[in-house]
Amino acid sequence: MHAQTRHTLRSSRRPQGGGRRAATAAAATALCALAFGALAPPATAGARPEAVQQGLTALVRSDGLPAALASVQDGTGRTRTYTAGVGDLATGAKVPADGQVRIGSTTKTFTAVVVLQLVAEGKVALKDKVDTHLPGLVRGEGIDGRNITVRQLLQHTSGVPDYEKDVDDDLLQRRYLEPRDILDKALRNKAVFAPGTDWGYSNTNYVLAGLIVQKVTGRPLAEEIDRRVVRPAGLRHTYFPAAGDTSIRERHPRGYRQEPAGGPWRDVTDIDPSAAWAAGQMISTNSDLNRFFTALLAGKLLPAAQLAEMRTTVPLGDTGAGYGLGIMSRPLSCGGVYWGHGGDIMGYETRGGITEDGRAAANVTVTAVPADAQTAKRVDDVVDTALCGASRK
Repeated sequence: MHAQTRHTLRSSRRPQGGGRRAATAAAATALCALAFGALAPPATAGARPEAVQQGLTALVRSDGLPAALASVQDGTGRTRTYTAGVGDLATGAKVPADGQVRIGSTTKTFTAVVVLQLVAEGKVALKDKVDTHLPGLVRGEGIDGRNITVRQLLQHTSGVPDYEKDVDDDLLQRRYLEPRDILDKALRNKAVFAPGTDWGYSNTNYVLAGLIVQKVTGRPLAEEIDRRVVRPAGLRHTYFPAAGDTSIRERHPRGYRQEPAGGPWRDVTDIDPSAAWAAGQMISTNSDLNRFFTALLAGKLLPAAQLAEMRTTVPLGDTGAGYGLGIMSRPLSCGGVYWGHGGDIMGYETRGGITEDGRAAANVTVTAVPADAQTAKRVDDVVDTALCGASRK
């Protein structure tokens, strides 16, 4: 998941905001870094493959993160995996190459793909109001499901408030939440803006999208994601945890959180991710995410019309970045853009995607959500280094 970010679509200012850090200018910059990674291109683009390893090592040695791991697929189809740090601080175990991790908000792209498949099947329309499928469910102060469209949910232009700050304790205490429980938490807050007038990152949008999937299909969201996305894309290490499942199935690095900031690391690997649900519950590997984004951009998961809708973005200020329907485009320092969606959830942060031409894909995970914008930017810099280097092979 990500903390809520808000940015006026008409503004030419750099998008700012940040995690649960407050809305001072510095903290605002940090929020954008946590939500999508810093948007300024790094100076290390186009470096040799060992530069990826050097970047991961620096995240551990200089930034103090417990571990970092990456998978990079180049233009020849070759995949390289990298690790740095310690996979388990208690035992000193190595970081498993391409280990499973919680992918947080990268889950949103999976959810969006399912919604867009339903659009292609004529069962949902992007212009449908939320009330068309969930009548009377979305009501609050300034919030009315009769005025919010499916497109606005997927693009974070609905103005529906985020709930992330309200579920921290639920995650730590491994408390199971139903989607309706999550929605109730969100609707205690007032609307952030009128639908379609602004852009504001909100996990609640994707809880509603997941509920629409279940209402339209009559099946659990997890089953639909598995049937429609995971299996067709050949993702052998990707799954949506079952209710009450607090573990990670396969080999994985442990995930950590500092409490308090700058204090000792707390192992938060085993949480109940139901508080993230359609917005961030899934588990995967970096190489599976490369395979997913490659299949998606190649048109293997969506018809051309729906893929075009997904890639139709609203600009995020003057950064060169844009947010589509569950996917984001971001500039590369070597030219062009890449498509993907980052994610953070307690214990893990993942960043990455695929180049516009499909020649290179890369995903990087660190085993703690960075506490400052500079570290978050350096995670994103490794992605840029990997993509720019791999796309030239």
